[in-house]
Amino acid sequence: MTAATLPPPRIVTLDIVRGFAVMGILAMNIVAFAMPFQAYMNPAAFGSEGPADYASWAFNFIFIDGKMRGLFSFLFGASMLLVIERAAAARTFGEGGPSPARVHFSRMLWLLAFGLLHFYFIWFGDILAGYAQVGMIAYLFHRLSAKALVRWGIGLLVVQTLFFSAMAAGTFYLTQQAALPNPDPANLRELQSIQSQLGPVVGQQLADKMGMFRGAYEGIVSYRLFEHGFEPFAGTLFFGWETLAYFLFGMALLKTGFFRGEWEAARYRRIAIIAFGIGIPVYAGLAYLLFRDGFSVPMVVACGMAATVPFRPLMVIGIASLIILITRNGGAFVERVAAAGRVAFTNYLGTSIIMTTLFYGYGVGLYGTMSRVELWIVVIAMWALMLVWSKPWLEHFRYGPFEWLWRSLSRFQLQPMRKARAVPAAVPAE
Repeated sequence: MTAATLPPPRIVTLDIVRGFAVMGILAMNIVAFAMPFQAYMNPAAFGSEGPADYASWAFNFIFIDGKMRGLFSFLFGASMLLVIERAAAARTFGEGGPSPARVHFSRMLWLLAFGLLHFYFIWFGDILAGYAQVGMIAYLFHRLSAKALVRWGIGLLVVQTLFFSAMAAGTFYLTQQAALPNPDPANLRELQSIQSQLGPVVGQQLADKMGMFRGAYEGIVSYRLFEHGFEPFAGTLFFGWETLAYFLFGMALLKTGFFRGEWEAARYRRIAIIAFGIGIPVYAGLAYLLFRDGFSVPMVVACGMAATVPFRPLMVIGIASLIILITRNGGAFVERVAAAGRVAFTNYLGTSIIMTTLFYGYGVGLYGTMSRVELWIVVIAMWALMLVWSKPWLEHFRYGPFEWLWRSLSRFQLQPMRKARAVPAAVPAE
């Protein structure tokens, strides 16, 4: 193998940040694994038994909710660009291989397949199917400059903000109309539909949720296939604007050297201070407004969905800058986080398998039995598992199990899995 054909070195900074992201995303997803989904957006809907649970929600709302998903999305955009650029470089230097477009779209189509299987047969909170759909669109932007990518991303965030703001205004309007002496039945039905998705889960609705998720596997799969079968595609229409913006921001940050760890420490520090100086007070203020209001559905839509969109990217960049700063000197813990990031696909899917087995009725059946604070025990245990298995695995294998499968399917050829053993140098005879 010549110098031209040697595989390019990994960008360790990407692995480290991705490791923190795949660990951090569980801290919010755990609520959707263990409780009715309404509790994900609204702590008053289910699972909050006292001040400690609301404090746990507030911490997540300010520092984790949407930020880890956003960080994961930034990284996905950066990694996607990296794969495209490496495929283009291989052809430029005469190494042959498929075109960048073929490499990219093959990866996205197989990711879509993984995502749909994940959604229908493992967990409804899948993000992979949406990433695959948006990733196909993102290919159209990969040649743009970093500044152009940022401009497009900001424009997409404006669209997402307006979309959610219109939803919030509509919810406030329906609430006002419902308070009139003779409300329109159509308005009442629409408001009840929104409240059933974001309001407290009680009565028959709660009984139905508990019965299904504590029941047989077949019932859960049937519910996803036949009652929510189009959701992986509808969700893309709903959140896709923001997701595409994050992919473009991730591409831009790779092009500028941010995700390569090439910036000076003072620059990362300045970005983190500015981002947190704006983002934390805004999120804390929104949390206060929700507390004071009592988490009514219109305020959940307004403060929890619409108002957060413009400020979430600031928090994401601030968190990424802080991670890069504090991990620059490496160390044993950082190496384990980086390993978890290298096998993030396996850690993400593996988390879904373990969590649904733990909480759903076909497994241990803990669904609906733990408070928000108690769920941190599960989160920390899962973090420990990610850190324990990832590094030893990569000492013997090139990829994580699901990374290997995705790569093999995308290339239509089984990829080498085991690392080649170093051959000891021959000892000269005396």
